[in-house]
Amino acid sequence: MRRLLDRLYAWSGVLAALCIFGIFLLMLLQSFGREAGILLRGADDIVSWMCAAAAFLALGHTFRHGELVRVGLWLDHLGAGGRRAMEIFALGITAVFLVYMLWAVGHFIYESWKFKEVAQGLLRVPIWIPQMSFLAGIAIFFVAVLDELILVLQRKKPAYQVAEEERRASGDFSETV
Repeated sequence: MRRLLDRLYAWSGVLAALCIFGIFLLMLLQSFGREAGILLRGADDIVSWMCAAAAFLALGHTFRHGELVRVGLWLDHLGAGGRRAMEIFALGITAVFLVYMLWAVGHFIYESWKFKEVAQGLLRVPIWIPQMSFLAGIAIFFVAVLDELILVLQRKKPAYQVAEEERRASGDFSETV
């Protein structure tokens, strides 16, 4: 199960990176096309969808690797028991919020599909298609939060804490700058 979850997080990170690379390519094509007198219709729409996809698909991967903003300085002063209690509290609240968010986003996308809503830009695409990356990203983030909550409940260190400790041990203090 651990390998499956780690692959899920890794592939969501890869998809987010591919979206960023796609944004880069489209923007270059638009720049060169403008100089050559070629207009890429709908490129702005695709770039905006890829921006949203990159942001949400990266959440699970980023969270597991300790790259999301947390209040670690405060947690470090609590001691082991206090830290564990606050980790459980924070991960529990986050999980509850993500369940609500999954429901709300799922309902939003369902209504877009139900009413056959189409994107308002140049590309006439059913809007629920690009919106699915939003739902997928939130779902993967939810799985990652539950994964960490289970680890903390089992009295193990969460992966984001292990990643942070490994960075500090290797002399990488870039997150504190």
